[in-house]
Amino acid sequence: MKGLFITFEGIEGCGKSTQAKLLRKYLKKKGWSVFLTREPGGPKISEEIRELLLSTDNKEMLPETEVLLYMASRSQHTGEWIIPALQKGKMVISDRYYDSTLAYQGAARRIDIKLIDTITKFATFGLKPDITFLVDLPAEIGLSRISKQDADRLEMESIEFHKKVRVGFIEIAKREKERYIIVDGTKSVEEIHNEIMKIMEVKLRKVSI
Repeated sequence: MKGLFITFEGIEGCGKSTQAKLLRKYLKKKGWSVFLTREPGGPKISEEIRELLLSTDNKEMLPETEVLLYMASRSQHTGEWIIPALQKGKMVISDRYYDSTLAYQGAARRIDIKLIDTITKFATFGLKPDITFLVDLPAEIGLSRISKQDADRLEMESIEFHKKVRVGFIEIAKREKERYIIVDGTKSVEEIHNEIMKIMEVKLRKVSI
């Protein structure tokens, strides 16, 4: 039995990581076997690439290098962790997946979207999420939640960059209406979680049939 692949997307500081953890807790209470992971990251090789990508020591990194490193991390992550977990019938929740590359490197860095799509299919072995929650809120609010002292390389980008990322995510949601669900990130953590639980209750009934 194949499991369900759920992803969370959004700009920096939107609260998606918190919601991913809360959803894991909810699904476990429902009796599901749940595997929670993140991008960039996951297995050892992917985590090492994460360090390269997010380190503030690498400010000279070119957009082309950036997109290829994300894809390399994602390929290892998908092949080593995500696909095997799904094949075992687990619910897989990933804090970011390939839509982040489309928003950050595509919409904000202006890397060709068709090129990203082509590399994505190769790097993910053709795997697509079943459900994607976009926790949406203005870039100003998201960045205000991040400590400048602890900010990583991408979090330190300009407000204009992060606004482009947000627009990128919204555009993806418009194209991928069947799997995308937009939730209002300006609401409280509890309100957002309750909304996600209601949506998941409907989805889970379909999975169980």
